[in-house]
Amino acid sequence: MSDGAPEALPRKPSSLDRVAVRGLTYTVRRWGPADAPQVFLLHGWMDSSPTFQFVVDALRRDWQVIAPDWRGFGGSTWLGHSYWFPDYYADLEALLAHYAPEGPVRLVGHSMGAAVAGVYAGLRPERVGWLAMLDFLGLKPPPEADSPFQLRKWLDAQAAAPRLPTHADHAAFARRLRMVNPRLNAARADFLARHVGRAAADDRVEMACDPWHKVSSPFVYRIEDVMACWRQVRAPTLMVFAERGYVNERFADDADELQRRLDCFADVRVVTISDAGHNLQHDQPEQVAAVLEDFLCGGAS
Repeated sequence: MSDGAPEALPRKPSSLDRVAVRGLTYTVRRWGPADAPQVFLLHGWMDSSPTFQFVVDALRRDWQVIAPDWRGFGGSTWLGHSYWFPDYYADLEALLAHYAPEGPVRLVGHSMGAAVAGVYAGLRPERVGWLAMLDFLGLKPPPEADSPFQLRKWLDAQAAAPRLPTHADHAAFARRLRMVNPRLNAARADFLARHVGRAAADDRVEMACDPWHKVSSPFVYRIEDVMACWRQVRAPTLMVFAERGYVNERFADDADELQRRLDCFADVRVVTISDAGHNLQHDQPEQVAAVLEDFLCGGAS
């Protein structure tokens, strides 16, 4: 593919649902036949459901793919104030009740979506039959992140509404995406700029994410609490790491800690996607689709 002007990409069509979720309106993107096996794709922080388009295009069999925009992202309701992470567990439970009221489900999460999926699979082990976590295995908070520090930082941020950077147009946004991720080709960058961005003031373009997500949580992230949930997971678990992604960067000098976290899962396997950064669903969607289908086809009907 040329690295110059965007070229046409094969794209499987999607439809959008508007679903009432705990007092908010969620936008949920769906691909594939309604009678095919379901797979839930959960996007990461400062992202939205179109991020999975390239992976969906690369899937070889029929799936009913269900991908919500989390609260405060994409087309779902924006709060305009701070977000509380446990709400995502409850939102996911409501979405599963709507789309898959019975039986175990297939959960695939990227980054923040993997954080939600991994904990939820421990809280409701009977509801999750397959769990895939893309380039996430918990955070490594800085040593200064104690409670007074986090609370003071959060309190200071309440004084003025946060803002996101804007771009002159979609083409400028696409160039910025490629600057941040050199593996992103022109066609994919153009698609993302038009589908994960939105119109801002003065005819400019910005990421379709509530700026309040940029405000740090007032609570200290405690990995031991997360690991306690992971130990309750009973579903087969696939860890998909990016060769140059966050997991390998964060644990490059701490193999023992990496293994300690992996050991929380009762049935875990690890696959590394070559020549990919954290957004492996953009960099190597064909590889990601292949490893996901190999894993999820166990028990597919």
